[in-house]
Amino acid sequence: MATLQTAIHGDGGAVAVIVPARPGVEAVTATYHDLLAEVARFQAKLAALGVGKGAAVSIATVNSYEFIVSFLAAAWQRAVAAPLNPAYKQDEFEFYIDDVKSAVVLVPRGAYSASSPAVKAAQKFKAAIAECYWDASRREVTLDIKERGQLEGTPKQPLLKAEPEDVALVLHTSGTTSRPKVVPLSHRNLTRTMANIKATYQLMPADRTMLVMPLFHVHGLLCGLLAPFYSGGSVIVPPKFSATDFWRDFAVHGANWYTAVPTIHQILLKHPAPSPLPHIRFIRSCSSPLSPTVFHALEAAYKAPVLEAYAMTEAAHQMTSNPLPPGKRKPGTVGIGQGVEVVILDDAGNPVSPPGAEGEICIRGENVTTGYLNNPAANASAFTASGYFRTGDQGRKDEDGYVVITGRIKELINKGGEKISPIELDNVLARHPAVGEAVSFAVPDEMYGQEVGVAVVLKPGAALSKDELRAWVGERLARFKVPKHIYFTDVMPKTATGKIQRRIVAETMQKQDARTSKL
Repeated sequence: MATLQTAIHGDGGAVAVIVPARPGVEAVTATYHDLLAEVARFQAKLAALGVGKGAAVSIATVNSYEFIVSFLAAAWQRAVAAPLNPAYKQDEFEFYIDDVKSAVVLVPRGAYSASSPAVKAAQKFKAAIAECYWDASRREVTLDIKERGQLEGTPKQPLLKAEPEDVALVLHTSGTTSRPKVVPLSHRNLTRTMANIKATYQLMPADRTMLVMPLFHVHGLLCGLLAPFYSGGSVIVPPKFSATDFWRDFAVHGANWYTAVPTIHQILLKHPAPSPLPHIRFIRSCSSPLSPTVFHALEAAYKAPVLEAYAMTEAAHQMTSNPLPPGKRKPGTVGIGQGVEVVILDDAGNPVSPPGAEGEICIRGENVTTGYLNNPAANASAFTASGYFRTGDQGRKDEDGYVVITGRIKELINKGGEKISPIELDNVLARHPAVGEAVSFAVPDEMYGQEVGVAVVLKPGAALSKDELRAWVGERLARFKVPKHIYFTDVMPKTATGKIQRRIVAETMQKQDARTSKL
C-alpha cells in the first residue's frame, strides 16, 4: 500500500523542485535525489527533537523548499503535518495550534526574534518552536530550535516508517453553524488523490507545473505539488503568486501547465499575454466556480484547453474534472467523477428521480476522509447510511453525466477559493463594543465569485463607520476575511418565528442597497 514515502516516483537525477530567485530568496534547484535525501535528514532532526507517531507539526511558512521538506518529513515520521496560513493573526494561530495540540510550530527565519503572532501563540500552548529555513551556505534545510516547550525532556524518537492508515495531514474546514472542523487525511487518502489527478491529466515526468496556490491549502498541496511528485514531474515554487513574475518564470523554467482558482485566472487575463506564447498543455481551474466567460477568454488568450474541476478538503481535494481533449469539456460544469463515485441524492438519501433532477452531490471513494476528528455529531450528519459523504452542494448531472453545481446548501463564503465561516465572523463582530447584532453572508462578486458581506445593528447611541469596523476586524482576522460590504440597519431581518436566516438577511440588505443606489 502506498504512503507519501513510497509514492514519489521521480528519477533520482531529474529535477523535482525549482525555487525562482526573489529579493531575499535564493534560487534553489533540487533533483529527486536531493529532495529525498533532504527529507530524510529533516526527518532525523524531527525525531531528535522528540517528534514521533501522531505528533502535530504545524508549519507556518510561505511556499518554499523548506515547507515541502518539512511537510514530507513530518509525514514520513508518522507525525501529522498541520499547515497554517502564515498571514493569520495571533488569535487565529491560537485557535488552530490549540485545536490540533501542536507539538512543534515551524516558523520562518527571524520570526522568533520578531515575536511573530505564530510564535506568541505557540508559547501560549507550550508548543516547541523552531525556525525552519533553507541555509544556502550549508545547502540544507535548517531546523533551528528556539524553545522545546512541551517536548522538553522528551527522548529522541526512532526513525519511523509511515503506514497507509496513518494520518499524514490535518486541515480545518470552516463550518456554517459551528466551530471549524478538523479533517484528518491519511496517507491512503492522499496517495489515492495523487493517483487520480495523475490519471485525469495524464501527468508524466516531462510535465512541469507553475505552483500559484498556497501549500497550506489542499488545492496547492495535492494538485500543485504532490500529484506532480507522484508522476515524476517537477514544480516551480515561488513564495507567492505574482502576476508580474508569473509568465517570466513559466517560460524561463519551462512550465507547461498550472492549476488555480478563477480569481487568479482573471488577474492573469488583465495582464498582456506573453510573446511568444509558451506551450501550455492545459490550464486547470478549481476551488470556486469558473464562469463560461472566463473559460472562453482563457482558451482564446492562451491557446490551451481549460479544465474545470471540483474538490473539497474532505475528499483530499479532487472529486470531478472535465477531461483532456479529445474528451468533451463543458463550460459551466465541473466534469465527471475522477476515481471517485459521484451520485445525486434526494433528501431521503436516495438517488434522485428522474435522472438529471437536482439534489445533493454526494461522493464515495478511497480519497475521502473517514470522518472529522472528535466530532461525532458532524460525522453523523456528513455521511449517509450507505457511506456517501454529503458535500453540502446542490447540483445535477447532465445527459453526459457531467456534474452541474446549482447552489450551496451550506452557507460558507467562498472568496476565490478561500472558505470563510460566517459564524466566525459573527462572533468577532459581536465583540465590538458598538455592535448589537451582526450577521455575515456571501455577496456575489465578479472577481472572487463571492465577497464578504455583513449586516450590522449598532447599540443605542453608538456610532461606527464602515472603515472603522473593517480596521477593527482586520486587527483580529486575516485580511481575506475582512468584510467588503457592510450594511448598517436599524432592525435585523428575521423570519415570522423570529429566526435569523442568512439568506433572508443577504437578500434584504442587497435590495436596500440597490434601492439606495438608484436615489
